[in-house]
Amino acid sequence: MKLSDRITGVVLALLGIAAFYGGSRLPPVPGQQVGPNVFPMVVGAGLLVVGLLIAFRIGRSFEDAAEAEIEKFGGPDHEAETYARKRRWYAFLPPALMVFYYLTSERIGFIPIATIMIAVLAFALGANRRLILPVAIVGAIVIQVMFVKLLRVPLPPGLVPMPW
Repeated sequence: MKLSDRITGVVLALLGIAAFYGGSRLPPVPGQQVGPNVFPMVVGAGLLVVGLLIAFRIGRSFEDAAEAEIEKFGGPDHEAETYARKRRWYAFLPPALMVFYYLTSERIGFIPIATIMIAVLAFALGANRRLILPVAIVGAIVIQVMFVKLLRVPLPPGLVPMPW
């Protein structure tokens, strides 16, 4: 089943409006200029803009030009289509990893779980295998520092508590 660009764009725009409205209803944190309302409002505004761009088919000419160029060089790449068909289940990987995080983070902690999540996603997306583990570890630590220090959101320490 294929949905038209207009329907997809309108649904994204409505989702953006809902996220923006929900974020605007969050109470401010006393003594801080940036509170918990900012992130949902930014995401909502982004979804609204992107949804409207899709609904009004802005940028569609780029897709038409790309399709014409593909046809000029011999049609679609059947090997890439086969690869994509085999990997359709990858769309379920991020939600499955979020459920995994929800179920295990309190006991094990943020750093190990985030490292596993980043490594699994990198492996599934075909990253260089020598870089997966170092990038996953550094990425988990950077994300943890951003949440704890900048946003002041406590994350579960678990087995590997950070010194900050």
